[in-house]
Amino acid sequence: MIRRPGIFWNLLTVFGLGHMRPASGTWGSLPPVVLAGCLILVGAGPASMPWVYYGALSLVLLIFAGVCVVHGDDAEARWGADASEVVADEVAGQCIPLMFIPSALEQDVRLMLVMLAGAFFTFRFFDISKLEPANALQRLRSGWGVMLDDLAAGLYAGLAVWVLGLLID
Repeated sequence: MIRRPGIFWNLLTVFGLGHMRPASGTWGSLPPVVLAGCLILVGAGPASMPWVYYGALSLVLLIFAGVCVVHGDDAEARWGADASEVVADEVAGQCIPLMFIPSALEQDVRLMLVMLAGAFFTFRFFDISKLEPANALQRLRSGWGVMLDDLAAGLYAGLAVWVLGLLID
């Protein structure tokens, strides 16, 4: 069992964002968007420094997905099945559509803000709506069910962001 406030508790709740109300999943989805925006602002975006941009998002995705899967049983024992306090899955899932932002738009700050907002809102839409197979994936046991439905939502949102990028470009 994870004891509060250890590192795994902090990662599962994304340093307490999982306790924010209302809509803890929305709060938990914000850190990757802020990270991507900061990387773009400091010149480490998908076009100028792709290895930094994609590397950072991939690392965040892997860390939070791993913690969610490995400690999913502990989280369920503490808070119940797919508890709103656990938002590590939202962090991991939100990283995916951010990787679909077209690098060609990096030089236009307004378009990048549109793309960041598009990635955020489409992920939240697909995460909440639980379109198949995300809904079926959510029923898997332990941390896998908690995690995989958000990764599916991230892929759906990534495709939407890619289409949005094609329409804007």
